[in-house]
Amino acid sequence: MTYLYGVKRKIVTTADGSKTLQIEEWQEQYHSMHGAIQEAYHVFIKHGLNLFENKAIAILEIGFGTGLNAYITFLEAQYKGLSINYYGIEAYPVSFEEAMSMEYVTSLKDADFGQEAFELMHKSPWNVPVKIASFFNLLKLEKKFQDINDSNAYELIYFDAFGFRVQPELWSESIFLKMYTALRPGGVLVTYAAKGSVRRAMVSVGFLVERLEGPPGKREMLRATKPRLNTQI
Repeated sequence: MTYLYGVKRKIVTTADGSKTLQIEEWQEQYHSMHGAIQEAYHVFIKHGLNLFENKAIAILEIGFGTGLNAYITFLEAQYKGLSINYYGIEAYPVSFEEAMSMEYVTSLKDADFGQEAFELMHKSPWNVPVKIASFFNLLKLEKKFQDINDSNAYELIYFDAFGFRVQPELWSESIFLKMYTALRPGGVLVTYAAKGSVRRAMVSVGFLVERLEGPPGKREMLRATKPRLNTQI
């Protein structure tokens, strides 16, 4: 048992057999109880990373957490011919022991290639860039989302913060303005959330927002795109 924000968190098993962390006092999980791995693939790979092939891209993850999204992105990058610079933001890092207890490498049946990479993701120091593989660079940044001030830096954002019910301030117009500014024109943000107020906050800062079919247990999710610059001659 470990603690985050002064409250307990424990390891729980989700419906697809994969594990996640639960903050008991909040009744909030790092991933969906309907399936941690299923949710990650549906939201961030199917509707995010799959938009890109055979190119170099920069990805910002809002909520590095257990490293699941970074790991599956690492695995998928090989098949898509992607070269990725991955930036994971986390204010309260998960310990190496907790991350290993998730057993994601075993669940994804990729022990021959993935174990060393997954361990390196969590052993690597915070705020120092590290090369996980020739095609995948990682920089974990230990800071609050409110302190992000990047501009035109990323092609893709994985917005995986704790839910609106427990941390509404992370789903505000001011945060989405930071996300909009951080993306390059044509860049995309994907999130499991579909709440109306979240969609309106995205639209208010300039995003073009789509409602898409949600992962197991959710009817919808959101994908937001930063419009491309007007290239009229």
